[in-house]
Amino acid sequence: MKALVKTKKGAGNWEILDKPEPVVGEGQVKVRVEYIGICGSDLHTFEGHYNVNAEGLTIGHEFAGVVAEVGSGVTNVKVGDRVTSETTFTICGHCHYCERGEYNLCSSRKGLGTQQDGAMAQYVLTRAKSLHILPENVTTRQASITEAAACAHHSVNKAKFNKGAIVLVLGPGPIGLLVAQVVMAYGGRVVMTGLTQDMGRLMIAKEKFGVEHIVDVQKEDVKALVEKLTDGYGADVCYDCTGAVPSMHLGMELLKKKGQYVQVGLFAKNEVTVDFSKIIQKELTVSGSRSQNTHDWEPTLKLMSERKIDADKMITHEVGIDEWDRAYHLLKSGEATKIVMHPIG
Repeated sequence: MKALVKTKKGAGNWEILDKPEPVVGEGQVKVRVEYIGICGSDLHTFEGHYNVNAEGLTIGHEFAGVVAEVGSGVTNVKVGDRVTSETTFTICGHCHYCERGEYNLCSSRKGLGTQQDGAMAQYVLTRAKSLHILPENVTTRQASITEAAACAHHSVNKAKFNKGAIVLVLGPGPIGLLVAQVVMAYGGRVVMTGLTQDMGRLMIAKEKFGVEHIVDVQKEDVKALVEKLTDGYGADVCYDCTGAVPSMHLGMELLKKKGQYVQVGLFAKNEVTVDFSKIIQKELTVSGSRSQNTHDWEPTLKLMSERKIDADKMITHEVGIDEWDRAYHLLKSGEATKIVMHPIG
């Protein structure tokens, strides 16, 4: 089968190669891939900022397809089922986190497309327990971005807010747009920020997804807007989806006392300067959000089936895995919001 493979360590080195089809083992399922979403971490891997030491690895962890074969002991899916999958491939199964279904925090976890061959191929081998059958009204094309949407759902659940709460979503990238949709589905009023260069995506947020307030922080006074909306108290919750230090500082500044701050985006450096005086004096609750876990998937698929997360509006381009270079430039230029790929053959 044809697969998009990271052939050597370091940046770049992605090639279409022939690989043998995966062999199903106990508790495993072979899925015929129909669509693969491109994640920001795929871009970081290509650029050499993430998963630098991967070698001979098939890329891709956002996907949906059809069950082609099941291994012994598999009872939750059958051949012909339309499915999507969590990224977890192996876990220890007995640590505190595994016992709670928080597989994203297991120290022994290996994920599809990062440590285990992923989905940018005709077939992918999955852990049966990671699979989710699609609702009847969700297509495999739509479902190929479920993992990204589940990450957004996971992030939103890191804070608690009431209906009508003022919620900051910093950054109008794909994850920011998904976070905004989940927040609105749960009753929050979104203020989304970006830079002047992000105005295209900010307009998409407002016109396509119904975000109530969009702000170019380089030209508009977001603090004045938030104070007006909250009688001077500040926002209830902030989700930073940028991973930019100035954005983090802005978010904490705009929160009310006892507000909740969630860091969603990854910073370029492991260590950044944080204003702990502000956290202490305002009694802020600060959380991080890593990926997604098994508890996020069914609620996410429900929101997708209800079109409260609108995959069709998120997906702007579709290409083959042999058009990776084109997809990369479309995403880096900001022309594309979300790209899905299809396998060769």
